Amino acid sequence: MSSAPAHPHGSRVAARDHCLSMARAVDRPTGAARYGRMFPGLAPLGTDPELLVRAGVDGGVCDATAALDRLGPGRDDAREAAGWPFFGQLIAHDITADRSPIMGGVDPEALRNARAPKLNLEMLYSDGPVGSPYLYDLHDAAKFLLGPDGGDVQRNAQGVALIGDPRNDSHLFALTLHIALLRAHNRIVDLLRAAGVPEPDVFDKARITLTWHYQWIVVHDFLPRLVGADLVEQVLAEGGRWFAPPTGQAYIPLEFADAAFRYGHGQIRHTYRLVAGGPAVPLFPDLVGFGPVPADRRLDLAQVFDLPGHPPAQRAKRLDGRLAASLIGLPEQVTGAVDDTAYRSLAVRDLLRGDTTALPSGEAVARLLGVAPLTADELEQSWPQGTPLWFYILKEAEHRGDGDRLGPVGGRIVAEVLIGLQRADAVSYLSLEPDWQPSLPAAGPGFGMADLLTLSFDGVATA
Repeated sequence: MSSAPAHPHGSRVAARDHCLSMARAVDRPTGAARYGRMFPGLAPLGTDPELLVRAGVDGGVCDATAALDRLGPGRDDAREAAGWPFFGQLIAHDITADRSPIMGGVDPEALRNARAPKLNLEMLYSDGPVGSPYLYDLHDAAKFLLGPDGGDVQRNAQGVALIGDPRNDSHLFALTLHIALLRAHNRIVDLLRAAGVPEPDVFDKARITLTWHYQWIVVHDFLPRLVGADLVEQVLAEGGRWFAPPTGQAYIPLEFADAAFRYGHGQIRHTYRLVAGGPAVPLFPDLVGFGPVPADRRLDLAQVFDLPGHPPAQRAKRLDGRLAASLIGLPEQVTGAVDDTAYRSLAVRDLLRGDTTALPSGEAVARLLGVAPLTADELEQSWPQGTPLWFYILKEAEHRGDGDRLGPVGGRIVAEVLIGLQRADAVSYLSLEPDWQPSLPAAGPGFGMADLLTLSFDGVATA
């Protein structure tokens, strides 16, 4: 009986990969993947669910359709490019995965996070070439395996994505950014080999390189656009006032996961142009994922991010407490079967989620932070007991952030959590080497998202 031939996964990286590796999430020492409270002393708001549903359904205060008709085309444009809230969605997928139902029967203290609370690209790498071999190239296991033309992920015979996090296949924007990160890793592998890095070290070094540049982008490009550079610098210099877990004891605050970091839902446009001069199409149902991406439905990332050598991209929607029609009526491919059509509204789901996890009111958090609460006129909706934190943060962004960025409550929560998670991660750049500077090529004086995307598609058309 002849022995089976050796496979590249075994010969190239397996022996090294079975050893403890700080580059792989599965090997890192982690505490319980849990949720917690950023403001544990504040009482739950507790709002009538029927009031929440009325606010979030078609025609409710969270429905942007009527306001858009009144404003006219382009009048709801924010300052930043349309791709940034989708990058925020990938960050959320990297650090959180809650499998509990939308409402009912959930003990907030028993919630568990299926993701490590780290910005470590676990959504990309999963368990590495040994634990998740289907993600990697059999003939070059240091690299990710892409679809036949590099414009999609690999899929099984039924079109299901072979991907580190299935949520990144839910729509074209998340998937395209996921592919960009895969391509960036593969380009880094090429650069490391050209620099003479020993082959057994290439995968781990490429993972660390991409992860640290991603963490840098979160701190120095994403956060300043979202919360303001002054707040970012303050949290970096002084640490978090309300969220500063010790190393190895990170958790995800419910105020972040179920309110503040759902801000991006308010920045999604109803329609997008995928290529220059192309038609504008709705996000849902037209760009829903969970299947192969046709060549004529690819997204040129220069349409949603400002990239060197390209005209300005489309802009994100202004933050104003209202969600686009695509999100008020989500397709079943995204929500699954629901008992009540109201649950197809992302606004309803966000409002009910905050009630289920017993979040405090926005006014209570503002007072705790020493911030003047929004007025009744600014809220544009009567909330008898107090305003749900998610809705409050969106309206605060409208009135205290000019619709372009988060206000003092939302900004403080997001900045402290995203920086605090990195400081609690023993192998993040902020923990290991806080003075580290990016090493990948940059078009300007500072490395940013545009440089990472340019690297990802270096020499390749993005559409």
